Amino acid sequence: MTRILYLALFMCFTLSVNAQEISDTSFGKGLINFTAKDSSFSVKFAPRFQVRSMSSWDHDGSQYTSPEHNFIVRRARLKFDGFAYSPKLKYKLELGLSNRDISGANQFNRNTPRYILDAVIMWHFAENWELWAGQTKLPGNVERVVSSANLQLIDRSMLNSRFNIDRDLGLQLRHKSDLGGGFLMREKLAISQGEGRNVSEGNEGGLQYTGRLELLPFGTFKSKGDYVQADLKREETPKLMVGFTYNYNQNAVRERSGLGDYMFKSDGSLYETNVTTLFADAMFKYQGFSFMAEYANRDADNPIALDTDGTTPTGDVVLVGNAINLQAGYLFKTNYEIAGRFTSLTYDSVTGSLPTKQYTLGGSRYLVGHKLKVQTDLSYTTVDGNEDNITFRLGFDIHF
Repeated sequence: MTRILYLALFMCFTLSVNAQEISDTSFGKGLINFTAKDSSFSVKFAPRFQVRSMSSWDHDGSQYTSPEHNFIVRRARLKFDGFAYSPKLKYKLELGLSNRDISGANQFNRNTPRYILDAVIMWHFAENWELWAGQTKLPGNVERVVSSANLQLIDRSMLNSRFNIDRDLGLQLRHKSDLGGGFLMREKLAISQGEGRNVSEGNEGGLQYTGRLELLPFGTFKSKGDYVQADLKREETPKLMVGFTYNYNQNAVRERSGLGDYMFKSDGSLYETNVTTLFADAMFKYQGFSFMAEYANRDADNPIALDTDGTTPTGDVVLVGNAINLQAGYLFKTNYEIAGRFTSLTYDSVTGSLPTKQYTLGGSRYLVGHKLKVQTDLSYTTVDGNEDNITFRLGFDIHF
């Protein structure tokens, strides 16, 4: 893998040297932005990374304990995109280098690091129609599909970390319609493997089916702002996107549908059950103000994993329940922003997990939009109204 990364960097450097006359880029537009002279292909190379510090205090029933401090490279990624042969045939390749990006080696990916985040081809085969093939994010909740480079708080919410459907390998069909008067509708369908990204040892269980409908009654956002947090473009008129997602994972074998631990029986085989995940969400922006709301629900036919005898619980349980996430922010003309978030998780009793609530207040300074920014936030988390935690985070993003 190291050789591949060195080769990719060398190729991009070579392209840069040979493309001085036709390449026109600036910070935030890609470290390298190359188009072949015969317009037969293009490549944009945009590395990025996020570093952060975190301090956390737990409440032991009478007072807060001594803080735990942590400094990490949360994300470090190499992103390539462009078109091949025709502008109607686009591609995206994104590699992750940080420990969090590559962790998760298991027998189903040959016990290797999971470097590949996205490897997808997007074919605009007819007007308003696109066919995607490869590994990429499923059309799930809006917060998950928003790039981690475009967040207005340090990281995504607990709703996302516990209920999202993430990336998978398969096919996606996408269509958009203009219903008149600026009203836009988008439909997205996906058929995927069901076990998440970088699975290389065949399909365990059944396939995963995802459908998403998006309604934009006031027309499109500037610069695809419906999937960018914070109103950096300061929408001159109100913009709203409302989305609904249905996901069905047939014979799922992991505790969070296509994520989480695999559910093994004592003989080494996998426990399977059908898992359904629902999302309803909205994104609103107007003159520097932004608001995002999400609801998530996961259910399973038989959430308690049973051993080979069909009666003895193995200890694994599908994380069934629901969650609500509300987030709002206001961007001042000085490019400072203040944002707040409330998240509530409620699990079914079979999971043994307690209800959790989190309140977060954050601030951001956008130097070059999301491409270069400094962010900080403070969160208060309570579990079942008893266990408390306070977490302070400070982060820096740079995205070429």
